[in-house]
Amino acid sequence: MDENKARPSAGLRNSAKQAPETPGVYLWKDPEGVVIYVGKAKSLKARLASYFTGKREVKTRLLVSKAATLEWILTETEYEALLLENNLIKQYAPKYNINLKDGKTYPSIRITNEEYPRVFRTRRIVDDGSRYFGPYPSADIIDRYLDLVRRLFPLRRCKAMRKREAPCMYYHIGRCSAPCAGKTTREEYAVQVERVATLLSGDSELLADSLRVDMEAASAALLFEKAAALRDTIQAIESFRGDSGVVDFASGDRDYVAWAFDGSLAEFVVFQTRGGRLVGRDLFRERSFGSEAEAAGEFLTTYYGPGRLPPPEVFVEDAAGLDLAADFLRRSLGSEFRLATPDERRHEAALAMAEHNAREDLAKRRREFGDVEALEALRAALGLESLPELIEGFDIAQLSGKHTVASLVSFRNGAPYKKGYRIYKIKSLDGAIDDYGAMREATARHYTHVANDEAEAPDLVLIDGGRGQVNAAWEILDALGLDLSVVGLAKENEELWPHGASEPIVLPKDSAGLRLVVAIRDEAHRFATGMNQRLRGKAVGFPVLEAVRGVGPARARRIMEAFGSLSAVAEAEPSYIAARSGLDRAAAAAVKEAAARAAAAGLGVDKGLDAIPGSGTT
Repeated sequence: MDENKARPSAGLRNSAKQAPETPGVYLWKDPEGVVIYVGKAKSLKARLASYFTGKREVKTRLLVSKAATLEWILTETEYEALLLENNLIKQYAPKYNINLKDGKTYPSIRITNEEYPRVFRTRRIVDDGSRYFGPYPSADIIDRYLDLVRRLFPLRRCKAMRKREAPCMYYHIGRCSAPCAGKTTREEYAVQVERVATLLSGDSELLADSLRVDMEAASAALLFEKAAALRDTIQAIESFRGDSGVVDFASGDRDYVAWAFDGSLAEFVVFQTRGGRLVGRDLFRERSFGSEAEAAGEFLTTYYGPGRLPPPEVFVEDAAGLDLAADFLRRSLGSEFRLATPDERRHEAALAMAEHNAREDLAKRRREFGDVEALEALRAALGLESLPELIEGFDIAQLSGKHTVASLVSFRNGAPYKKGYRIYKIKSLDGAIDDYGAMREATARHYTHVANDEAEAPDLVLIDGGRGQVNAAWEILDALGLDLSVVGLAKENEELWPHGASEPIVLPKDSAGLRLVVAIRDEAHRFATGMNQRLRGKAVGFPVLEAVRGVGPARARRIMEAFGSLSAVAEAEPSYIAARSGLDRAAAAAVKEAAARAAAAGLGVDKGLDAIPGSGTT
């Protein structure tokens, strides 16, 4: 090997030009001489030139901006360069290389160690006798389990159980057995808890068999309502077993390694199966300044070692460019294994689940820590004077002119800022379909507060739409004397339309800036559409309830405000409806029946809109 140290005063670009066309390792150093990145190359000259030529990514510009000097070490072969790179990374632990920082833990389901246990998801393991099931590699799977448990097994939800004279709403809709009000015994409650534990342990067939015995006993005792309820529970469990999304891992020992990249951010997830069972999951949050293949190869050579040998099979989505890393591991560890892409459906499913986790955590990481790279890309594309640290996005939602609302979402440092979310019920259109008019009203109502120094001015206003919507918003801002940057995002080709522009700005499909504005636009759309659907659902509920004798507009409103949706009314006991509305039991039963018919027809059904974050609604 031959070593060459480029002179700090020569400039990084000139230093890169001096590199030879041979294999080797290069080191970027900061002004203090600390190694911040180590890379390898088949041709040092070509690799280093790529840092200064063409349209460089934001992450590449960031790395170069942090470096003061550049060094390289020549090797005889590319494989020797890989060996040296691996050793230097271990020696220097550079800031911008893969160093296996553990990410979040996966959630588990906890059954608490209490007289009347609760069942809920958690990431924290407490050694207090509680039982834990999981961890689950997919949030979708754990949500499906918990939803099934809550529908079929009436266990308490309250964090602190206090004695009550009357049970809460969950008892009346069949979602809690109300131990707080003495509606069940400890023994009866314990039976339900053990059934949940059996389901979570994966013994759904055993649970179904046990429930069949109870169903037959209830039928023999002429307890037909109880037998029917047990039959429905069995059917739900069997349906869930066939559609739970749980991957059927093949027998044998193997790892599934998946990754996701977004700019310089990288996520790596490893699912470890031994004897056909998922026994371990690792997630690592990294920053990478090389290509995806370089980062993946670096991860593999760092993740596996003498203390963690690769299993006989390691599956990845794309093995291109990883042959050198695999060869390095075989030689250095004396471990024979196969690095391959999935060749069976079950392997594809397992790897897809790992990739899903990597993408989900990457999105969460962006939300938690912001997105400076995207802000920089957006600033450059729009010619802004500074980073758009606070971006406000608007969207309009309506259906045939009814229940028109405008949403405002705020993103601070590239991440959602829920405290800044607002919904505006449009009042000036009188049922007319006029998105421009709705945009004028929403921007006028919001930015009047900004003009009066009652709210913070954003660095950028993003409008869902093209020039027409942008001009409508701009008219209001100009009238208020506000000098704010406004840009529209047209859906058809994802084009950016700054105010006053004669031509749109078209960003590359892989642009971090485009990814950010699309995320803001989609969030504004979700927020507006959710509120529009909620208003429509309540509006449908009023005439359905008013059709019941003894229910007028005021009482229908009271019922809808108490329950939120017709489906919730349909699930409630008549006695509870009567208590909340002031109706007699017969009228309450008629209300429940009317709500059930409407809900079965898909009218006024709550479709998970409780997920809409709390916000100002005006």
